[in-house]
Amino acid sequence: MTTIDFAPLFRTAIGFDRLARLVDSAASVQDASSYPPYNIEKTGEDSYRLTMAVAGFRPEDLDLTVKDNTLVVSGRVSGEPKTEILYRGIAGRAFERRFVLADHIVVEGADVQHGLLHVGLKRIVPEALKPRKIVIGGGETAAPASIANDSQNAARAA
Repeated sequence: MTTIDFAPLFRTAIGFDRLARLVDSAASVQDASSYPPYNIEKTGEDSYRLTMAVAGFRPEDLDLTVKDNTLVVSGRVSGEPKTEILYRGIAGRAFERRFVLADHIVVEGADVQHGLLHVGLKRIVPEALKPRKIVIGGGETAAPASIANDSQNAARAA
């Protein structure tokens, strides 16, 4: 596997350490297993649904955890079946899947129906980051508005 050195880029960039973690996690995905299969659907402007095939798992056998913008879904079947299995075609092995979440993505809830785990995700952008309209003052009748950090207003006041 080819290794990419981003050190020259990060010498002059500030605050992009998360990008390095994303690149590292994307490189490690090649070694990940494909079990259990999943879909990621866009259900609205800012909403998504992760659907994962978890046949044979009960809700108490599954665990969802969000930490450092990473959703970890893990499953472990508790207890052995009380009957003798002649052929096992439904996998019941333990698994752990990791999904990197973009900024401001939160998990709204999860539900298991018909052997499928559905996880609702939504992008919630804080008010401070949303675009806002700036009112432009003007006209001769209006008093001049003071602008924060304006050196001309400070010079006039002195």
